[in-house]
Amino acid sequence: MVIESEDGMPGENSETLTTIENAFEILEWVLSNSGATPAQIANQLDVSTSTAHRYLNTLSEEGYLVREDRTYYLALKFLALGEQARTRKETYVSAEEYTHMLAEESGCRSTFIVEEGGRGIYLYTAPGKHSVWTRSTIGKRIPLHATAGGKALLAFLPQEKVDRIIKTGLERQTAETITSPQRLRETIETIRERGYAFNREEQIDGVNAVGAPVMSDGGDVIGAFSVSGPSNRLRGDRFTDELPQILLGITNEYELRVSLS
Repeated sequence: MVIESEDGMPGENSETLTTIENAFEILEWVLSNSGATPAQIANQLDVSTSTAHRYLNTLSEEGYLVREDRTYYLALKFLALGEQARTRKETYVSAEEYTHMLAEESGCRSTFIVEEGGRGIYLYTAPGKHSVWTRSTIGKRIPLHATAGGKALLAFLPQEKVDRIIKTGLERQTAETITSPQRLRETIETIRERGYAFNREEQIDGVNAVGAPVMSDGGDVIGAFSVSGPSNRLRGDRFTDELPQILLGITNEYELRVSLS
């Protein structure tokens, strides 16, 4: 188990609470597999079935899991927890409106992400009229180096945090993912100068995206908006000129609202 350092990045921890670790591992496994049985959890944790039963029963009694027949699922209690996390900052709340505005104006799938623990987190998504992907990804954690919004965030995060993120490794998502620290640093510098980032099939094959950071009056990066779509549709001047201008326009409007709130 790891603890976070002062900047929110995972740090070293010499102590561990195995029971808590196991409980969270169970919840993550249930999430990833859309349900779990005691036998599956026993195999995952390398414990007896009776021990797995006790974990699952406790999580169920506390309201974090529900049992249907022999399978346990995440409980709706997580809706309240997730919504509180998403709305605890006014800047997060107001981003929803602008995500939908961006989708309407661009016609593309639009997202708003923030950085937490060195990863990007989708807070809001909105399908555009030409979007081919309408499934919600709210709450999903994504690598910053492989996404347009993520790279826009990296360009304006404190250098120490960027260094730590790079040090954790640049996992390859597709053949186009930037996995070289030097190349990523050069890309970040270009984004910083230009004001927006491109993703050319770096996260998902066949999908391009453009992302731009949202800055506070104090110069801190709040989050990033992005638009994405099929690479055969997002190309040429629409990709390199039209969409960035739409994105920057929405971003500037949002920054103005934040500064006046």
